[in-house]
Amino acid sequence: MTICDSVKYIGVDDHEIDLFEGQFEVPGGMAYNSYAVVGEKVCVMDSVDANFVDAWLSNIDAALGGRSPDFLVVQHMEMDHSAGVQAFAKKYPEAKIVSSKMAFAMMKNMFEDNFSDRQIVVADGSELDLGDRKLKFISAPNVHWPEVVMTYDEADKILFSADAFGKFGALDYDDPEGWDCEARRYYFGIVGKFGTAVQALLKKAAALDIQTICPLHGPILDKDLSHYIEQYNTWSSYGVETPGVAVAYASVYGNTRKAAQKLAQILKDKGCPKVALFDLAREDIYECVEDAFRYGTLVIASPTYNGGAFPAAREFIHHLTSRNYQKRKVAFIENGSWAPAAAKAMAAMFEQCQDITFAKTKVSIKIAMKQEDVAALEKLAEELLGR
Repeated sequence: MTICDSVKYIGVDDHEIDLFEGQFEVPGGMAYNSYAVVGEKVCVMDSVDANFVDAWLSNIDAALGGRSPDFLVVQHMEMDHSAGVQAFAKKYPEAKIVSSKMAFAMMKNMFEDNFSDRQIVVADGSELDLGDRKLKFISAPNVHWPEVVMTYDEADKILFSADAFGKFGALDYDDPEGWDCEARRYYFGIVGKFGTAVQALLKKAAALDIQTICPLHGPILDKDLSHYIEQYNTWSSYGVETPGVAVAYASVYGNTRKAAQKLAQILKDKGCPKVALFDLAREDIYECVEDAFRYGTLVIASPTYNGGAFPAAREFIHHLTSRNYQKRKVAFIENGSWAPAAAKAMAAMFEQCQDITFAKTKVSIKIAMKQEDVAALEKLAEELLGR
């Protein structure tokens, strides 16, 4: 694949992977992107996962037509992007390794070699001269590891964005839901905690004339860039992307599920623009997490279990709080055979979060939903819709 006359794609698709980072389901596979900037001098941008190093080196040979790279830029040391650094260094002994100071320390830990005789250490504002163009480096700590640098090619107006603007799915996967869905799940699953760092990056990027974004995962973005940048701005500022309510539930014998379903139906009947309903015990937890961040209001329905919330509900809340969940209204539905106690336990888990508003209406059910519980759900729906 040719990005432009001087930039070629040399990455790989992974269709064998079952869980990315050992936890994220990726039915569409995964792309490990790498690029070759071919000018008077040749610069390779990043490596790939360990299972594909040989294929990557073959791609370099094919793209360069016999030329040897002068540089390897390592923007991010996570192993799905750095596993081939040592093999590259061995195959191209004259090539310089370009990265941040912290990345070289990580290389020492990973390879027992920091390539001290071949290092070019770069930081925010550093430049790499390729003869007919210069690559400019942008420090991007904690997007989403602390050693990250990104790279701007002013000649072709390309931002090599490391893991930012990435998504799940191999490049040859025809995603029926487009970019947003799997990019959102990727962002909140992996980058979500680091909103402040992403906001700092976006401020730096705003000063650049960017016409193409080349991330380390997912498709090359070269059209409607304002959409992708605005999505990242919304996500990293913890803003509300879509008006509506997310209703998350866990249920043992089905009674709590019925209450959650009833609330969802009441909200729809009252004109709520969007209601997302999901089962915390059975659905991909990271799909649930992305919906919790997507909408401005969250309802969690849980049975009382061991004097607190159901395990799936506790896990879900932990995923949210560890990713700086904020700027949301949260409501609870609890169930209990004799002493409902889930709501209090769930509320306590959100105490560390900033700018969380709890609904005044609490729905507390004993075993099965009754008419008075339906009335409470009606009242809660009215409150959530601001009526």
